[in-house]
Amino acid sequence: MSSLYASPPPPAEPEIKRLDGVVREVSLPPLVAPVTHGSLADIPFDNATAAPGDPVLSRKDQDGRWHDVSAAEFAAEVLAVAKGLIAEGLMPGDRIAIMSRTTYEWTLLDFAAWAAGLVTVPVYPTSSVFQTRWILQDSGAVALAAESVAQAATLGPERDRIPDLRHMWVFEKGHLERLAELGREIPDQEVAVRRGVLGPDTLATLIYTSGTTGRPKGCALTHGNFFAEIDNAIELLYPIFKARTSEAASTLLFLPLSHVFGRMVAIACLRARVKLGHAPSLRTDDLLADLAGFRPTFLLAIPYVLEKVFNTGRATAEKLGRASSFDRAAGIARRYGEALEARQHGTGPGPGRSLRAARALYDPLVYRRIRNALGGRVRYAICGGSPLGRRMAAFYAGAGIEIYEGYGLTETTAAATVTPPAKPRLGTVGLPLPGTRVRVAADGEVLLSGGQVFRGYWDPHAGGVVDAAPDGWFATGDLGELDDDGYLTITGRKKEILITAGGKNVAPAPLEDWLRAHPLIAQCMVLGDRRPYITALITLDPEGITHWRQMNGKHGVPPQLLLDDPDLHAVLQRAVDEANKLVSRPESIRRYAILPGAFTEEAGQLTPSMKLRREVILRDFSRQVEAMYER
Repeated sequence: MSSLYASPPPPAEPEIKRLDGVVREVSLPPLVAPVTHGSLADIPFDNATAAPGDPVLSRKDQDGRWHDVSAAEFAAEVLAVAKGLIAEGLMPGDRIAIMSRTTYEWTLLDFAAWAAGLVTVPVYPTSSVFQTRWILQDSGAVALAAESVAQAATLGPERDRIPDLRHMWVFEKGHLERLAELGREIPDQEVAVRRGVLGPDTLATLIYTSGTTGRPKGCALTHGNFFAEIDNAIELLYPIFKARTSEAASTLLFLPLSHVFGRMVAIACLRARVKLGHAPSLRTDDLLADLAGFRPTFLLAIPYVLEKVFNTGRATAEKLGRASSFDRAAGIARRYGEALEARQHGTGPGPGRSLRAARALYDPLVYRRIRNALGGRVRYAICGGSPLGRRMAAFYAGAGIEIYEGYGLTETTAAATVTPPAKPRLGTVGLPLPGTRVRVAADGEVLLSGGQVFRGYWDPHAGGVVDAAPDGWFATGDLGELDDDGYLTITGRKKEILITAGGKNVAPAPLEDWLRAHPLIAQCMVLGDRRPYITALITLDPEGITHWRQMNGKHGVPPQLLLDDPDLHAVLQRAVDEANKLVSRPESIRRYAILPGAFTEEAGQLTPSMKLRREVILRDFSRQVEAMYER
């Protein structure tokens, strides 16, 4: 593939089907023909043949300097590690688990395992011993590669309960280099033969879902699923993957490779020969330093990251006595972003002269600072995981960073819908990814069909994979609406719909998303099922509350007294009042409780992908919940 792209592909018009005047189904034709032979294992070797000197990855050394890795160098490393896996006796179809943060070694082993004919099984490095043991047992993994000795040691006494596990390697102990040494005597042809028998229908990976309601389930994704996803995404999102200027496209990946979202983008970058870097630490200082050193042109992000950058920018402005100036700049950016959207849809002329002048005034004062916080060169961001919201999307568009919001699941190899570059619609998750069909059932549930929809769930007791979409449609469990032009809006989870004692159906997600964007709020859970009214549990953002205390002279207030501070409650009540404007009176939050600590994965209140485990939270904070309903 060329790294330069002269012009975008002609936009296709979605096919829309209506029932009683309401849009019920929308689809778009694929932008590329489906892959009929070969596998993901071929990507490094195809790159080395087509453009051996092109930088496809970048690694950071111990001094913090980034060094490019060429396509030829990466293919050689993949080949060496693949031969080592073969030398260790791993056979085609064997499962190999990877437990690591977002590192170069993760991507290297992923492709090496495929080249050896294996199936990779991601394990979150934050997983509990029980979760890790369950995934290894259920998948039948014969090997585990961990990033650190500490991660490997967490398995501890559970190792004896995983009889299939024969190998354990640790990145920090140089075990990948040792594998490469072991494979020296294996002929290259052995890897070529194993690659040659793989096809689009071959199982590539088992990715275990977060398990918000029970044990994680292994989603069986094929090489063809990934090709259907990434090839159409690369063509659709041409500004990201195909540079329109002499500035080569690149991204720094900091989201977990254990999650399908990060994994898909990493594979797409290798496929499109977009330079990829890895940032293992999500600590603010570490991440900002990596962004400044790498200077990506686009980012993969979840709403929390973009909200955090915005809130940090405002907090900095407030410290300098410029909060009102920042707020004016934010309002101008939102108006500018909305005007751009209107022009692209033919419903408005675009930003007028005065709006353009105002934006130009604030660009060096506010917007450039936001862009610099992301490395200085970022012009695009792919956002997923949960809705970003119209306000934040419009702000970033006005600040010079175009957001491509998407929606998908592990079962759909990440994105099933995405914002089209030529026609964004702020506040929605876009149109179907080309080659995908989206249907909204009579009860509002979103159904999906397309080449990226998984084969089924892994069930070793049933002989392998159990089909989860026998009629060709996968039921997502999410609720949504299609507008007249086919754009999808996600309104909540089917299982999370609250029904109040008065019979009112309430979707908690819009209220939670709005409140979570507030600088003082880390997490929010809206509740009220079979209750007389809606309430919310709120956790405080540590950085946001530290800043608020500094600005409001609350340094000496003990943490336990801060929860009852009337000034803090006044701020949070205003945030709740703003959120309530989104809904009707029966759906509005009547009372809330501030919790003394955060929801954590360690306590079982969050999944590894930061989703709320509602039943656990209700159990753990039952006292606070009952207090909100006392007369």
